[in-house]
Amino acid sequence: MKKTEKEKMIAGELYQAMGKELMEERQYAKEQLFQYNNLEPSKIKARNQILKKLFSKTTNRFFIEPPFRCDYGYNIFLGDNFYANYNLIILDCAPVTIGDNVMIGPNVSLFTAGHPVHQEPRVAGWEFAKPITIGDNVWIGGHTVINPGVTIGKNTVIGSGSVVTKDIPENVVAAGNPCRVIREITDKDK
Repeated sequence: MKKTEKEKMIAGELYQAMGKELMEERQYAKEQLFQYNNLEPSKIKARNQILKKLFSKTTNRFFIEPPFRCDYGYNIFLGDNFYANYNLIILDCAPVTIGDNVMIGPNVSLFTAGHPVHQEPRVAGWEFAKPITIGDNVWIGGHTVINPGVTIGKNTVIGSGSVVTKDIPENVVAAGNPCRVIREITDKDK
């Protein structure tokens, strides 16, 4: 049986994003996020209810400062005690799994979506998606970009302005463009 574009997208295969099913799902997410981003600041419970319906997994302890943007929502899995500052963007064409006790600074972007390097398939509308995984107790500094297929290990700190193109191990401070490990986190950091 032939796979749908959505099935190809989630499987990490090349797919066409402009088909009816994916366009309708992105439109639904945009409508939900329009409501989310335009609620009065005091309407925290109402905002969180929108995200609980949109995301695949949340707990009761999460807070995302508006504005927030994502492609679909159903590929987002939040751990417990999650906080994201203003202007978080998650292009969740593939699963984005975020552990417990994660903090994300302002203007951070998580991009699971990518496009072929060669112009012919790119111009023809082909794209791909690779999952992003962020471990427990991670802090991601503002203006960071995390690219498709990246895993960030638990207890790690990503410095502001980083562009994360490869996996980052547990228990380190990493920063830069491209992001690289600067040092291990030790008891002296307490």
